[in-house]
Amino acid sequence: MDHVLSIRNLTIDFDTPRGRVHALRDVSLEVPHRKIVGIVGESGCGKSTLISAALGLLASNGTVRGGEVLFEGKDILKMSQTDLRSIRGERISMVFQDPMTSLNPVLSVAQLMTDIQYRHLKRKPDEKRARAIEMLRQVGIPDPEQRIDHYPFQFSGGMRQRIAIAMALITNPSLLIADEPTTALDVTLEAQIIHLLRELHGSKFQSSIAFVSHNLGLIAEMCDEVVVMYAGEVIEQGSVRDLFHRPSHPYTQALLTCDPARIKKATRELPTIPGDVPNLIDLPQGCVFRPRCPKAFEPCGKTPPRPAAVAAGHEARCFLLAP
Repeated sequence: MDHVLSIRNLTIDFDTPRGRVHALRDVSLEVPHRKIVGIVGESGCGKSTLISAALGLLASNGTVRGGEVLFEGKDILKMSQTDLRSIRGERISMVFQDPMTSLNPVLSVAQLMTDIQYRHLKRKPDEKRARAIEMLRQVGIPDPEQRIDHYPFQFSGGMRQRIAIAMALITNPSLLIADEPTTALDVTLEAQIIHLLRELHGSKFQSSIAFVSHNLGLIAEMCDEVVVMYAGEVIEQGSVRDLFHRPSHPYTQALLTCDPARIKKATRELPTIPGDVPNLIDLPQGCVFRPRCPKAFEPCGKTPPRPAAVAAGHEARCFLLAP
């Protein structure tokens, strides 16, 4: 298989007291083997719902209206809970935004990292501990032989995130999902964590990575391919080079314009995208970005645009690209 994760035409709704939320609509994307795919978009665009579907962890009020989520060729949406538990944390791992929400504060790092190896029945306790110490060393924890017996609160925020990465990679998963893993860190630690992930991915581990972020600079530095989401739809996707040098959807262009790193002149006001992400209960007719789009014209308000090819492996949903 060319892809470790293939999401095809995924549509998900949530039933709420205010009405039905159309969280994802006809979403398709792929994470190739040994590649890093960035998923970017504003808050409320469906990134977290997409991750939950990939892990088989949709909330109880969520309903899959169509599509499939193929992990190594098997549809996660059709798996039993027993099968799902066998791949979560083993074949699919995740690094969350705040490590203190994923590291149990009453358990030592040694306990946390040996417990996660519970499926490796042939490993003796000493072997599991040695494996955990080696992983801590690989992610840059100093004196891992001593510090493995410390508790999460005895580490700094950056060190805690390194431990979370070590826990996620200790089983050598096929897919690592990183959900904005640097949001809770300062700029210096953010750069260190990104460098660490890139280094581990390139040298010691062969995991594919789905990297969720709102930081375009991190996406450009970290990823091989990019998926841009807006209001529950994939509106553009392609290689990092194509998307950053040839953004084709007005939303992608607007996101790049708002990137502070691209502002060449000193200014007191940063550019923004006027308006807000639409209410997913009552979506606008036609293109979902039309109410905020400076390039909208007549067809945009009638029917949703279909994906149009920009180049090989690069496509966008926009009537401006229609032949």
